[in-house]
Amino acid sequence: MSDTINIEVVYALPHEQILLKRKVPAGTTVAEAIHASGVLAKHPEIDLATNKLGIFGKLTKADAVVRDKDRIEIYRPLIADPKEVRRKRAEEGKAMKKGGGDA
Repeated sequence: MSDTINIEVVYALPHEQILLKRKVPAGTTVAEAIHASGVLAKHPEIDLATNKLGIFGKLTKADAVVRDKDRIEIYRPLIADPKEVRRKRAEEGKAMKKGGGDA
């Protein structure tokens, strides 16, 4: 069995997606894998203390140990609260239906 495993680190911006494939030692944590990927040097706005992290869409902690072929995802903070956006959209829809026309 090999002492290294293959992982991917992904980070998405509005107009750019970064996918970095790396080999890391078995037993590497999520945080160590992110540091080894080099993504932090290219994107200093990433703060591992505040950005949420995941593996294949499931939230995880920075000290979790990665497995072979894991895809580590770095999530950006939401700009708008989805519940608030939905509520506003629903209110606008109701207002439009009430004032449907003068015909």
